[in-house]
Amino acid sequence: MSALGVQSFTQQGWEQVLAKVKRALVYLDAACAESLHWGCGSTRLLEAVGGPACHLREFEPAAVAGGAKQPKAVFVLSCLLKGRTVETLRNIICRSHFQYCVVVTATNHAVHLTANHVPAAAAAELEGQQPVFEQLEEKLCEWMGSMNYTAEVLHVPLLLAPVSPYLALTPAFACLFPLLPQDVDLLNSARLDKKRMGSLGEVDSTALTPELLLQIRCLVSGLSSLCEHLGVREECFAVGSLSRIIAADLANYAPAKNRRKTSTSRASVVFVDRTLDLTGTVGHHGDNLVEKIISVLPQLPGHTNDVMVNMVELTALQNEEKQNMIAPGCLAQSNDTAAKALWEALLNSKHKEAVMEVRRHLVEAASRENLPIKMSMGRVTPGQLMSYIQLFKNNFKALVNHCGLLQLGLATVQTLKHPQTAKWDNFLAFERLLLQSIGESTISIVLNQLLPMIKPSNQRTNDDYSSEELLILLIYIYSITGEFTEDKDLAEAEEKVKKALVQVFCEETELSPLLQKVTGTQPSHHENTQSREGSTWRGPCCEELKPPSTHNTSLPAMRVCYLGSRACRASTLLPLAKPCLSS
Repeated sequence: MSALGVQSFTQQGWEQVLAKVKRALVYLDAACAESLHWGCGSTRLLEAVGGPACHLREFEPAAVAGGAKQPKAVFVLSCLLKGRTVETLRNIICRSHFQYCVVVTATNHAVHLTANHVPAAAAAELEGQQPVFEQLEEKLCEWMGSMNYTAEVLHVPLLLAPVSPYLALTPAFACLFPLLPQDVDLLNSARLDKKRMGSLGEVDSTALTPELLLQIRCLVSGLSSLCEHLGVREECFAVGSLSRIIAADLANYAPAKNRRKTSTSRASVVFVDRTLDLTGTVGHHGDNLVEKIISVLPQLPGHTNDVMVNMVELTALQNEEKQNMIAPGCLAQSNDTAAKALWEALLNSKHKEAVMEVRRHLVEAASRENLPIKMSMGRVTPGQLMSYIQLFKNNFKALVNHCGLLQLGLATVQTLKHPQTAKWDNFLAFERLLLQSIGESTISIVLNQLLPMIKPSNQRTNDDYSSEELLILLIYIYSITGEFTEDKDLAEAEEKVKKALVQVFCEETELSPLLQKVTGTQPSHHENTQSREGSTWRGPCCEELKPPSTHNTSLPAMRVCYLGSRACRASTLLPLAKPCLSS
């Protein structure tokens, strides 16, 4: 597949949006903001908006409304225009003074017909018409207060966040997780009058919940638009139960059938269930610097695949209170050619080579700015890289010219100096020991070896594993073990580990966001969930997690987790979840 084609697909979509945003307030949901972030950058959007003020706002019920001098709004949304999304639209518009509203949705009109239960035969007759969008346009005018005002609703396929020329993510579907064996019982319970399914291999689209089926159709809509942009006729292959359903839905998707009749080129599309490599996800066998950066630095709020880089080192601020005034840096540098070249090198190089690339780029940038750089050979250290970065500190012009490069340099330094990076090798050594132990003994013995490492916070040292790290190790143990026979020894070992974990959770002075999800102690309000169809942190297919109990929770359920690739941050794992069957 052409890298240029994938990048131009995203850029072409955003160009359609940018053509609508002049002098407008722009509301974006998190998934579209991430696509913008990697695709063309918020600076490009602000330039298209024009005006001295910042006109970008998060799409949420509590979003700031438009004032009397702000008559135009553009809403850029990744989801269906249905349910809570429409309620939020109405809420914002009714509190504002808009006279012109544009709503952009990344979901095709055909999917909206499906969401509104329009039969396939009736939908085929509506080809070329968009009654759902037209009805919403009337509602927008009604909410603005006059049917003479202007409203537009259009579809733009903002599916991808292109991290590099050959790597694109789909942030709106970060929480889409494959079905698990125990989900079959839940599916059977909802179809009492039909034949019971015995395994995941028997599950098809007719057995899925309407919510999950709609989410799959939204993904299929975006993929079909991508294939249309590339001018290809796709041949789909699938590995895994949910992947098989998605591939079949793409093959049977009506707009895709029409497109394939005229496509001249071919492309192979391979779908793979994310559950098939949990070991690689939680393991520390990788030797890639980007993997470590994303694993240890704090996540950029609202994003699934970018981090916050502390930029205070390049300022003159000394007061800690003032340090919070400095916006964090990030990894996405869409408008900086040199930084993009370094980013691609980091993605494709081993750790040692990547660190040397950072040094080379910093040295070349300092030389171009005639900064007094002192060359040193040999092993690259965080202190050495920091000394090069500090050369730019008091040179505003040089800072502006190489801002993207400096952000990547600081991300590297902060990762190399982070305590979690030092623990990486400890994890690797223990994982190798686990591999050897599991090959020579039973899993009950391995769990008993892990038991002494489960310590409450007041007994842990810097070398001990935290609660989150213990969960990752448990996922690793069960993932590499595969099928095994349950016996009395295993039951006793699991019970001991389970009780020790519960005790540790109870004695934590403050639960991390991850442990709040695991134990079900998140705040009752759902501002960080995606059950409302606008914002994205947890997907509409995620269930509320139940607190661990020494009576009703079996440790093998640790294998039932939400854990994407490490690129989606291993720290987002949600053990004990049934992610795809929320009612």
